[in-house]
Amino acid sequence: MNLGKTPLTDEHQRLGAKLAPFGGWLMPIQYSGIIAEHAWTRAEASVFDICHMGEFMIRADALKSGLDRIVTFDLTTLKIGGCRYGFMLNDAGGIMDDLVVYRIADSHWMVVVNAATIDSDEAHFRKHLSPGTDFKNVSSALGKLDLQGPRSLDALKAIVGPEATRLDYYTFGHFSVLGEQIIISRTGYTGELGYELYISADKVKELWDKLLTDARVKPAGLGARDTLRLEMSYPLYGQDLTTDTTPLEAGKSKFVNMKKEFIGKAALLNKSKPARNLINFTADSRRAPRHNYRIFSGSKDVGIVTSGSFSPSLLCGIGMGYADPICVSGSRIMLKASDIEIPATVTEGPFYKKGTAKL
Repeated sequence: MNLGKTPLTDEHQRLGAKLAPFGGWLMPIQYSGIIAEHAWTRAEASVFDICHMGEFMIRADALKSGLDRIVTFDLTTLKIGGCRYGFMLNDAGGIMDDLVVYRIADSHWMVVVNAATIDSDEAHFRKHLSPGTDFKNVSSALGKLDLQGPRSLDALKAIVGPEATRLDYYTFGHFSVLGEQIIISRTGYTGELGYELYISADKVKELWDKLLTDARVKPAGLGARDTLRLEMSYPLYGQDLTTDTTPLEAGKSKFVNMKKEFIGKAALLNKSKPARNLINFTADSRRAPRHNYRIFSGSKDVGIVTSGSFSPSLLCGIGMGYADPICVSGSRIMLKASDIEIPATVTEGPFYKKGTAKL
């Protein structure tokens, strides 16, 4: 893996961030500490460096180009200025990536993909789009900052003015920032009100600095991003979602439109009753389950933990994992690794229910 420096690496080091490899980049894991950053995001607003994510620009008719067939949701019903979450599957119904598509114009789309899958996703798109389709990987040209938290709208209005209030959940618009017309969307992964700002890589540091002049905004790293998303029961690609899992097993069938054609649909039709399901669980203590712990029901090994952490909001261990369908909400389970045993209860997600994302 060739580790690159994001446009903000030096700034992260100046702020004392702990950096670690992530998706081919050196990314900030934490600044003041994961718990402090988590709490600030829940109460105020945090800015996250998400420059490692990938972006593709496609100019084509969704049906004629085959673009609609690559994703599990219907692009023809997506309005201009809207964005939609879903999956890209392989022929076996396995999840190659979870992604968000933005409809910029009738035949102009932006696809936002995960960092670790940029190359494989690009190859998949190019393979299945019709010859001559205008496809561009603009990942290296775009910077991406995420502003998340209940005070994020106030901080955004200080930069772009009152027009920021026009963005509804899962919509986006173009705004003038630092002499550029940039895309700002309102989606998020923390459960709080949040915005994603796409700006040229040349200007991303200037935007970062401008956001941090606001006393309501502090920097947060990937550690807090992980605990925040886990409290919302949002799966992470590479852990909770992989090519070995299907959207049905992950409990995400609402993001799969079985009334349209898409790659992997035939395989899903043959797997309508998954042999395992993605479950949420809450530990009896502050002890955090970890990735690859085994899940036991009584003396029977029934599954595996895919994500686990201490929840700063709930003050206990929480996690997700794939388990036998007998593990329904309310079931008692034991999470094990070597001589470690953590009693837990299967629960309904999300763990954290006070988020402001849709307010």
